[in-house]
Amino acid sequence: MKEYIILRRELPPASHALVGVRAVEADPSLTVERIPAHALAELMGEPEVALVAPRMPTHLIKPMAGKADPKAEPWGVETVAGRSRYTGAGVTVAVLDTGIDAEHPAFAGVELVEKDFSGSGNGDAVGHGTHCAGVIFGRGLATRIGVAPGISRALIGKVLDDKGGGSSEMIFEGMLWALEQRADIISMSLGFDFPGMVKRRTGQGWPVQLATSEALEAYRGNLRMFDAIMAMTKARAAFGTSALVVAAAGNESRRQDDPDYRLAASLPAAADDVISVAALGRTSAGLFKVADFSNTLATLSAPGVGITSARTGGGLKTMSGSSMACPHVAGVAALWWEAIAASGKKANARNVRAQLIATARSEGFEQWDEVDMGQGVVVAP
Repeated sequence: MKEYIILRRELPPASHALVGVRAVEADPSLTVERIPAHALAELMGEPEVALVAPRMPTHLIKPMAGKADPKAEPWGVETVAGRSRYTGAGVTVAVLDTGIDAEHPAFAGVELVEKDFSGSGNGDAVGHGTHCAGVIFGRGLATRIGVAPGISRALIGKVLDDKGGGSSEMIFEGMLWALEQRADIISMSLGFDFPGMVKRRTGQGWPVQLATSEALEAYRGNLRMFDAIMAMTKARAAFGTSALVVAAAGNESRRQDDPDYRLAASLPAAADDVISVAALGRTSAGLFKVADFSNTLATLSAPGVGITSARTGGGLKTMSGSSMACPHVAGVAALWWEAIAASGKKANARNVRAQLIATARSEGFEQWDEVDMGQGVVVAP
Protein backbone atom coordinates (compact mmCIF):
# COMPACT_ATOMS: atom_id res chain seq x y z
CA MET A 1 0.00 0.00 0.00
CA LYS A 2 1.15 3.54 -0.76
CA GLU A 3 0.76 6.63 1.37
CA TYR A 4 -1.46 9.34 -0.07
CA ILE A 5 -2.22 12.93 0.91
CA ILE A 6 -5.97 13.54 0.93
CA LEU A 7 -7.42 17.03 0.68
CA ARG A 8 -10.98 17.17 2.02
CA ARG A 9 -13.43 20.03 2.21
CA GLU A 10 -16.55 20.35 4.30
CA LEU A 11 -19.60 20.11 2.05
CA PRO A 12 -22.33 22.76 2.37
CA PRO A 13 -25.85 21.67 3.35
CA ALA A 14 -27.92 20.65 0.33
CA SER A 15 -30.44 23.32 1.17
CA HIS A 16 -27.88 26.12 1.41
CA ALA A 17 -28.71 28.84 -1.10
CA LEU A 18 -25.17 30.20 -1.31
CA VAL A 19 -23.38 26.97 -2.10
CA GLY A 20 -20.46 28.68 -3.82
CA VAL A 21 -19.86 31.07 -0.93
CA ARG A 22 -20.19 28.31 1.66
CA ALA A 23 -17.64 26.16 -0.16
CA VAL A 24 -15.07 28.94 -0.15
CA GLU A 25 -15.58 29.60 3.57
CA ALA A 26 -15.21 25.94 4.55
CA ASP A 27 -11.79 25.09 5.96
CA PRO A 28 -10.02 22.29 4.10
CA SER A 29 -8.26 19.47 5.91
CA LEU A 30 -5.30 17.28 5.00
CA THR A 31 -4.68 13.71 6.08
CA VAL A 32 -2.09 11.10 5.13
CA GLU A 33 -3.43 7.56 4.75
CA ARG A 34 -2.15 4.22 3.53
CA ILE A 35 -4.49 3.12 0.76
CA PRO A 36 -4.47 -0.08 -1.31
CA ALA A 37 -4.58 0.43 -5.08
CA HIS A 38 -8.05 -1.10 -5.44
CA ALA A 39 -9.57 1.43 -2.97
CA LEU A 40 -8.12 4.56 -4.58
CA ALA A 41 -10.85 5.06 -7.19
CA GLU A 42 -13.58 4.68 -4.57
CA LEU A 43 -11.87 7.24 -2.31
CA MET A 44 -11.56 9.80 -5.11
CA GLY A 45 -15.26 9.38 -5.81
CA GLU A 46 -16.26 10.55 -2.33
CA PRO A 47 -17.94 13.98 -2.61
CA GLU A 48 -15.91 15.63 0.17
CA VAL A 49 -12.58 14.52 -1.30
CA ALA A 50 -11.15 17.36 -3.38
CA LEU A 51 -7.85 15.77 -4.36
CA VAL A 52 -5.59 12.79 -3.68
CA ALA A 53 -1.80 12.83 -4.25
CA PRO A 54 1.04 10.44 -3.36
CA ARG A 55 3.45 11.64 -0.69
CA MET A 56 6.65 13.00 -2.17
CA PRO A 57 10.00 13.82 -0.53
CA THR A 58 10.97 17.48 -0.18
CA HIS A 59 14.22 19.22 0.70
CA LEU A 60 15.61 22.68 1.16
CA ILE A 61 17.18 24.30 -1.85
CA LYS A 62 20.72 23.91 -0.57
CA PRO A 63 22.71 27.14 -0.80
CA MET A 64 26.43 27.60 -1.30
CA ALA A 65 28.36 28.98 1.67
CA GLY A 66 30.46 32.11 1.46
CA LYS A 67 32.74 34.11 3.75
CA ALA A 68 30.82 36.40 6.08
CA ASP A 69 31.98 39.99 6.24
CA PRO A 70 29.97 42.21 8.63
CA LYS A 71 31.42 45.29 6.91
CA ALA A 72 30.53 44.14 3.41
CA GLU A 73 28.14 46.20 1.35
CA PRO A 74 24.63 44.72 1.72
CA TRP A 75 24.24 44.76 -2.03
CA GLY A 76 21.03 42.74 -2.10
CA VAL A 77 19.08 45.07 0.18
CA GLU A 78 20.59 48.15 -1.42
CA THR A 79 19.74 46.92 -4.91
CA VAL A 80 16.06 46.18 -4.33
CA ALA A 81 15.06 48.50 -1.47
CA GLY A 82 17.84 50.95 -0.64
CA ARG A 83 15.83 54.08 -1.44
CA SER A 84 12.38 52.97 -0.30
CA ARG A 85 10.64 54.83 2.50
CA TYR A 86 8.46 51.80 3.25
CA THR A 87 9.39 49.14 5.80
CA GLY A 88 6.68 46.47 5.53
CA ALA A 89 4.83 47.79 8.58
CA GLY A 90 1.47 46.09 9.11
CA VAL A 91 2.26 43.20 6.75
CA THR A 92 2.26 39.56 7.91
CA VAL A 93 4.74 37.26 6.20
CA ALA A 94 4.97 33.46 6.50
CA VAL A 95 8.33 31.72 6.08
CA LEU A 96 7.93 27.99 5.39
CA ASP A 97 11.39 26.53 5.85
CA THR A 98 13.62 24.85 8.47
CA GLY A 99 12.35 27.01 11.35
CA ILE A 100 14.05 30.00 12.97
CA ASP A 101 16.46 30.95 15.72
CA ALA A 102 13.93 33.04 17.62
CA GLU A 103 16.62 34.35 20.00
CA HIS A 104 18.72 35.96 17.28
CA PRO A 105 19.05 39.73 17.86
CA ALA A 106 17.92 40.38 14.27
CA PHE A 107 14.40 39.31 15.24
CA ALA A 108 14.09 41.26 18.49
CA GLY A 109 10.66 42.85 18.75
CA VAL A 110 9.10 40.71 16.02
CA GLU A 111 6.13 38.56 17.04
CA LEU A 112 7.20 35.13 15.79
CA VAL A 113 4.34 32.63 15.58
CA GLU A 114 6.03 29.25 15.27
CA LYS A 115 4.47 25.93 14.29
CA ASP A 116 6.29 22.68 13.59
CA PHE A 117 5.01 20.41 10.80
CA SER A 118 8.17 18.30 10.56
CA GLY A 119 7.96 16.44 13.85
CA SER A 120 11.40 17.67 14.94
CA GLY A 121 10.21 20.58 17.09
CA ASN A 122 10.50 24.34 16.72
CA GLY A 123 13.89 25.96 16.28
CA ASP A 124 16.37 25.85 13.41
CA ALA A 125 19.16 23.27 13.51
CA VAL A 126 19.99 23.83 9.83
CA GLY A 127 20.22 27.63 9.72
CA HIS A 128 18.48 27.95 6.36
CA GLY A 129 15.17 29.33 7.64
CA THR A 130 16.94 31.78 9.94
CA HIS A 131 18.99 33.16 7.04
CA CYS A 132 15.92 33.52 4.79
CA ALA A 133 13.86 35.18 7.52
CA GLY A 134 16.72 37.61 8.14
CA VAL A 135 16.70 38.68 4.50
CA ILE A 136 12.98 39.44 4.72
CA PHE A 137 12.68 41.23 8.07
CA GLY A 138 15.99 41.14 9.97
CA ARG A 139 16.68 44.41 11.81
CA GLY A 140 18.55 46.15 14.59
CA LEU A 141 22.06 45.09 13.51
CA ALA A 142 25.06 47.19 12.51
CA THR A 143 24.65 45.81 8.98
CA ARG A 144 21.22 46.07 7.42
CA ILE A 145 20.21 42.59 6.31
CA GLY A 146 16.40 42.85 6.05
CA VAL A 147 14.49 44.23 3.08
CA ALA A 148 11.37 44.91 5.18
CA PRO A 149 12.56 45.57 8.76
CA GLY A 150 9.22 47.09 9.74
CA ILE A 151 7.43 43.73 9.69
CA SER A 152 6.29 43.10 13.26
CA ARG A 153 4.51 39.73 12.88
CA ALA A 154 5.88 36.67 11.12
CA LEU A 155 4.54 33.14 10.79
CA ILE A 156 7.32 30.55 10.97
CA GLY A 157 6.19 27.18 9.64
CA LYS A 158 8.81 24.48 10.09
CA VAL A 159 8.10 22.25 7.09
CA LEU A 160 11.58 20.72 6.83
CA ASP A 161 13.21 18.73 9.63
CA ASP A 162 16.55 19.17 11.35
CA LYS A 163 18.31 17.51 8.41
CA GLY A 164 16.62 19.74 5.82
CA GLY A 165 14.24 17.07 4.53
CA GLY A 166 10.55 16.34 4.70
CA SER A 167 7.57 15.25 2.67
CA SER A 168 5.00 17.13 0.66
CA GLU A 169 2.14 17.06 3.14
CA MET A 170 4.27 19.12 5.56
CA ILE A 171 4.42 21.94 3.00
CA PHE A 172 0.70 21.72 2.21
CA GLU A 173 -0.19 21.77 5.90
CA GLY A 174 2.10 24.75 6.38
CA MET A 175 0.45 26.62 3.52
CA LEU A 176 -3.06 25.97 4.84
CA TRP A 177 -1.96 27.08 8.31
CA ALA A 178 -0.46 30.28 6.90
CA LEU A 179 -3.72 31.01 5.10
CA GLU A 180 -5.73 30.41 8.28
CA GLN A 181 -3.39 32.78 10.12
CA ARG A 182 -4.10 35.41 7.43
CA ALA A 183 -0.61 35.64 6.00
CA ASP A 184 -0.23 38.31 3.34
CA ILE A 185 2.91 36.77 1.82
CA ILE A 186 4.23 33.19 1.91
CA SER A 187 7.93 32.62 1.20
CA MET A 188 9.30 29.15 0.37
CA SER A 189 12.94 28.39 -0.46
CA LEU A 190 12.49 24.65 -0.88
CA GLY A 191 11.84 22.08 -3.56
CA PHE A 192 10.37 18.67 -4.35
CA ASP A 193 12.95 15.93 -4.61
CA PHE A 194 12.09 14.12 -7.87
CA PRO A 195 15.64 12.77 -8.43
CA GLY A 196 15.87 11.71 -4.78
CA MET A 197 12.65 9.76 -5.05
CA VAL A 198 13.92 7.90 -8.12
CA LYS A 199 17.26 7.21 -6.43
CA ARG A 200 15.57 5.87 -3.31
CA ARG A 201 13.43 3.43 -5.28
CA THR A 202 16.26 2.20 -7.47
CA GLY A 203 18.30 1.70 -4.32
CA GLN A 204 15.52 -0.58 -3.12
CA GLY A 205 15.92 -2.66 -6.25
CA TRP A 206 13.23 -1.10 -8.41
CA PRO A 207 13.85 -0.95 -12.19
CA VAL A 208 14.72 2.59 -13.31
CA GLN A 209 11.64 2.85 -15.54
CA LEU A 210 9.29 1.85 -12.72
CA ALA A 211 10.98 4.15 -10.21
CA THR A 212 10.80 7.08 -12.65
CA SER A 213 7.17 6.35 -13.44
CA GLU A 214 6.22 6.38 -9.75
CA ALA A 215 8.11 9.62 -9.15
CA LEU A 216 6.39 11.21 -12.14
CA GLU A 217 2.98 10.11 -10.84
CA ALA A 218 3.80 11.66 -7.46
CA TYR A 219 5.03 14.88 -9.08
CA ARG A 220 1.86 15.25 -11.16
CA GLY A 221 -0.36 14.60 -8.14
CA ASN A 222 1.49 17.09 -5.98
CA LEU A 223 1.42 19.71 -8.72
CA ARG A 224 -2.37 19.36 -8.80
CA MET A 225 -2.46 19.66 -5.02
CA PHE A 226 -0.43 22.87 -5.17
CA ASP A 227 -2.70 24.26 -7.86
CA ALA A 228 -5.78 23.39 -5.78
CA ILE A 229 -4.38 25.20 -2.73
CA MET A 230 -3.41 28.19 -4.87
CA ALA A 231 -6.98 28.26 -6.19
CA MET A 232 -8.17 28.42 -2.58
CA THR A 233 -5.97 31.44 -1.93
CA LYS A 234 -7.54 33.21 -4.92
CA ALA A 235 -11.03 32.28 -3.74
CA ARG A 236 -10.32 33.75 -0.30
CA ALA A 237 -9.68 37.14 -1.93
CA ALA A 238 -13.44 37.53 -2.25
CA PHE A 239 -13.58 37.63 1.55
CA GLY A 240 -10.79 40.17 1.96
CA THR A 241 -7.93 37.75 2.56
CA SER A 242 -5.36 36.54 0.09
CA ALA A 243 -1.73 35.49 0.12
CA LEU A 244 1.02 36.11 -2.40
CA VAL A 245 3.18 32.99 -2.69
CA VAL A 246 6.87 33.34 -3.58
CA ALA A 247 9.23 30.39 -4.17
CA ALA A 248 12.86 29.83 -5.15
CA ALA A 249 13.41 28.60 -8.71
CA GLY A 250 16.10 26.11 -7.65
CA ASN A 251 19.87 25.64 -7.86
CA GLU A 252 20.30 22.66 -10.17
CA SER A 253 21.56 24.41 -13.33
CA ARG A 254 25.25 24.18 -14.27
CA ARG A 255 25.98 26.99 -16.70
CA GLN A 256 29.64 26.98 -15.67
CA ASP A 257 29.96 23.52 -17.30
CA ASP A 258 27.77 24.21 -20.32
CA PRO A 259 25.72 27.34 -21.16
CA ASP A 260 22.84 25.05 -22.17
CA TYR A 261 22.89 23.10 -18.89
CA ARG A 262 19.85 24.94 -17.56
CA LEU A 263 17.13 23.14 -15.63
CA ALA A 264 13.59 24.44 -15.30
CA ALA A 265 12.05 25.49 -11.99
CA SER A 266 10.43 22.68 -10.06
CA LEU A 267 7.68 22.64 -7.43
CA PRO A 268 6.62 24.76 -5.67
CA ALA A 269 7.96 27.45 -8.01
CA ALA A 270 6.32 25.73 -11.00
CA ALA A 271 2.77 25.81 -9.57
CA ASP A 272 0.07 28.16 -10.85
CA ASP A 273 0.25 31.77 -9.60
CA VAL A 274 3.43 31.16 -7.59
CA ILE A 275 6.12 33.81 -8.19
CA SER A 276 9.24 31.87 -9.18
CA VAL A 277 12.49 33.66 -8.30
CA ALA A 278 15.87 33.37 -10.03
CA ALA A 279 19.17 34.28 -8.38
CA LEU A 280 21.44 37.04 -9.63
CA GLY A 281 25.06 37.90 -9.04
CA ARG A 282 27.15 40.82 -10.30
CA THR A 283 30.00 41.05 -12.76
CA SER A 284 33.21 42.98 -12.09
CA ALA A 285 31.65 45.82 -14.07
CA GLY A 286 28.65 45.90 -11.71
CA LEU A 287 26.18 44.39 -14.19
CA PHE A 288 23.59 41.81 -13.19
CA LYS A 289 24.30 38.24 -14.22
CA VAL A 290 22.10 35.21 -13.65
CA ALA A 291 23.84 32.82 -11.27
CA ASP A 292 25.31 29.73 -12.93
CA PHE A 293 23.23 27.49 -10.64
CA SER A 294 19.90 29.31 -10.99
CA ASN A 295 17.04 27.44 -12.66
CA THR A 296 14.98 28.85 -15.52
CA LEU A 297 11.30 29.74 -16.04
CA ALA A 298 11.47 32.46 -13.40
CA THR A 299 8.81 35.12 -12.92
CA LEU A 300 11.24 37.61 -11.37
CA SER A 301 14.85 37.75 -10.27
CA ALA A 302 16.69 39.12 -7.25
CA PRO A 303 20.15 39.16 -5.66
CA GLY A 304 21.16 35.65 -4.67
CA VAL A 305 24.98 35.56 -4.69
CA GLY A 306 27.02 36.59 -1.65
CA ILE A 307 24.04 37.42 0.56
CA THR A 308 24.78 38.07 4.24
CA SER A 309 22.04 37.42 6.78
CA ALA A 310 21.34 35.99 10.23
CA ARG A 311 23.16 32.87 11.39
CA THR A 312 21.72 30.37 13.86
CA GLY A 313 23.37 30.96 17.23
CA GLY A 314 23.99 34.63 16.53
CA GLY A 315 26.09 36.66 14.14
CA LEU A 316 25.99 36.68 10.37
CA LYS A 317 26.52 34.20 7.57
CA THR A 318 27.00 34.68 3.83
CA MET A 319 25.38 32.26 1.38
CA SER A 320 24.40 32.08 -2.27
CA GLY A 321 21.38 30.49 -3.92
CA SER A 322 17.90 31.10 -5.24
CA SER A 323 17.01 30.45 -1.58
CA MET A 324 18.52 33.87 -0.88
CA ALA A 325 16.84 35.53 -3.89
CA CYS A 326 13.36 34.36 -2.91
CA PRO A 327 13.20 36.26 0.43
CA HIS A 328 14.37 39.45 -1.32
CA VAL A 329 11.22 39.26 -3.45
CA ALA A 330 9.08 38.42 -0.42
CA GLY A 331 10.50 41.46 1.37
CA VAL A 332 9.89 43.78 -1.60
CA ALA A 333 6.35 42.40 -1.84
CA ALA A 334 5.82 43.47 1.78
CA LEU A 335 6.97 46.99 0.90
CA TRP A 336 4.53 47.14 -2.02
CA TRP A 337 1.76 45.76 0.23
CA GLU A 338 2.32 48.62 2.66
CA ALA A 339 2.58 51.20 -0.13
CA ILE A 340 -0.67 50.15 -1.77
CA ALA A 341 -2.47 50.19 1.59
CA ALA A 342 -1.03 53.65 2.31
CA SER A 343 -2.48 54.91 -0.98
CA GLY A 344 -5.96 54.13 0.27
CA LYS A 345 -6.46 50.99 -1.82
CA LYS A 346 -7.00 47.47 -0.53
CA ALA A 347 -3.71 45.60 -0.90
CA ASN A 348 -4.02 42.01 -2.03
CA ALA A 349 -2.00 39.31 -3.72
CA ARG A 350 -3.25 40.31 -7.15
CA ASN A 351 -2.33 43.99 -7.14
CA VAL A 352 0.96 43.44 -5.30
CA ARG A 353 1.95 40.83 -7.86
CA ALA A 354 1.03 43.25 -10.64
CA GLN A 355 3.24 45.97 -9.14
CA LEU A 356 6.19 43.62 -8.72
CA ILE A 357 6.04 42.62 -12.38
CA ALA A 358 5.23 46.06 -13.79
CA THR A 359 8.11 47.79 -11.99
CA ALA A 360 10.79 45.10 -12.41
CA ARG A 361 14.07 46.38 -13.95
CA SER A 362 15.24 44.82 -17.18
CA GLU A 363 18.27 47.08 -17.69
CA GLY A 364 21.74 46.66 -16.22
CA PHE A 365 22.16 43.00 -17.25
CA GLU A 366 25.29 41.59 -18.81
CA GLN A 367 23.04 39.53 -21.07
CA TRP A 368 19.26 39.51 -21.14
CA ASP A 369 17.26 36.29 -21.31
CA GLU A 370 13.67 36.40 -20.10
CA VAL A 371 13.63 32.64 -19.52
CA ASP A 372 16.46 33.11 -17.02
CA MET A 373 15.54 36.43 -15.39
CA GLY A 374 11.78 36.54 -15.78
CA GLN A 375 10.51 40.12 -15.99
CA GLY A 376 13.65 41.47 -14.32
CA VAL A 377 14.92 42.54 -10.89
CA VAL A 378 12.33 43.49 -8.29
CA VAL A 379 12.23 47.13 -7.26
CA ALA A 380 10.68 48.52 -4.08
CA PRO A 381 8.24 51.44 -4.09
